[in-house]
Amino acid sequence: MKLNDKLKNLSFQVEENKEINDGDLKDNTTIIYFYPKDDTPGCTKEAIEFGNHYENLKKLGVKIIGVSKDPIEKHKKFKNKYNIKFDLASDDGTLCNLFNVWVEKSMYGKKYMGIQRSTFVVDKDLKIISVWRNVKVKGHVEEVYNFLENLG
Repeated sequence: MKLNDKLKNLSFQVEENKEINDGDLKDNTTIIYFYPKDDTPGCTKEAIEFGNHYENLKKLGVKIIGVSKDPIEKHKKFKNKYNIKFDLASDDGTLCNLFNVWVEKSMYGKKYMGIQRSTFVVDKDLKIISVWRNVKVKGHVEEVYNFLENLG
């Protein structure tokens, strides 16, 4: 998925018995952000930052969905620990591949596959209107918020 692409036939598993489909996202602007792992320093900071902006984003009519490969049970603990009010989706790799965020990474000279921290903003017509890839956490949520606030 890239800028100006339209979402179709997508499903986000957010609880054991609850999915959000792309049809559920119509009539709202939606932030879909991909992050590597629950309860790690950068991912926790990013989730808290989105949480700090949650009420203001809600007033703008914006939904937030965080996506990682962590299981639903781990998401539940993460949400409870940090009082996260928005949905976290557990991905089997389908969404990561579709959004092209499952990439080769390198740490201490070792190569491995992982999620590239990325954020997509989708409008009411399910069109991707903004993309941030290879995100650095510091200042990112503020940048996304400013973008949405300036949409008018």
